[in-house]
Amino acid sequence: MTVHSSWRRRAALSTVALACCASALAGLPAGASAAPAPAEAAAPIFTDDFDGPAGSAVDGGKWQIETGDNVNNHERQYYTAGNNNAALDGQGNLVITARKENPGNYQCWYGKCEYTSARLNTSGKFTQTYGHVEARMKVPKGQGMWPAFWMLGADIGDVGWPNSGELDVMENVGFEPGTVHGTLHGPGYSGSGGIGAGYTLPGGEAFSDKFHTFAVDWSPNKVTWSVDGNVYQTRTPADLGGNKWVFDKPFFLILNLAVGGYWPGDPDGNTSFPQQLVVDYVHVSTND
Repeated sequence: MTVHSSWRRRAALSTVALACCASALAGLPAGASAAPAPAEAAAPIFTDDFDGPAGSAVDGGKWQIETGDNVNNHERQYYTAGNNNAALDGQGNLVITARKENPGNYQCWYGKCEYTSARLNTSGKFTQTYGHVEARMKVPKGQGMWPAFWMLGADIGDVGWPNSGELDVMENVGFEPGTVHGTLHGPGYSGSGGIGAGYTLPGGEAFSDKFHTFAVDWSPNKVTWSVDGNVYQTRTPADLGGNKWVFDKPFFLILNLAVGGYWPGDPDGNTSFPQQLVVDYVHVSTND
């Protein structure tokens, strides 16, 4: 499978509309280990616990909302503004909701849009080079669902994708309810050539059953992924086959819930709506 992405500036938001790119990669490597305990010197540099009244929008000082469709991945949703599809639940969670609807007569690459959802990013508000990046989330379930927590190089407007680099902390596709993926994309290793691996829950569990914590520990020339504190892969420049490592510069954060696309496939008759990606928190810390 080949997944394409592009950089599109939207005048109203001055933000990104870049497809979340990944491919179905290897399963959980043998020998998953516990993540190292955070050092006492770790200092929080970005914290959103999504506290606020039910129905309110996310903190505009931390996040901006993207709008529009995404032809490059052949996703089916239209990302809406404000709190229409991304709102606090009053219990300390952000809820990103995908619905089978089109209240605004939105037009997508394939015609009249069939679904709405939301995508948030911190471009222009928060970027970071290195640190511990973590989110606690409960993902949706069902064929065609594609939730993701990921990062893009802040220079994407100048160098384009994949030269900017993309670091996928967590992606899940509905046909793999018990597996998530972590991936690096860069020049020479993007789309289906991304470098990464999957983590599979034991005993047939599904990630939609309860909250899980997804994290990366990011340092010069090294990224390590973990789920619930269990390390399942580490990548360095040695894994890139001689291609350029582009992960030693500022990146910004992205949260989204896509519907359909090349990788997950489209929803089918067994997919119920609405579907929700529930985010307890997003934290970034660094070791000084």
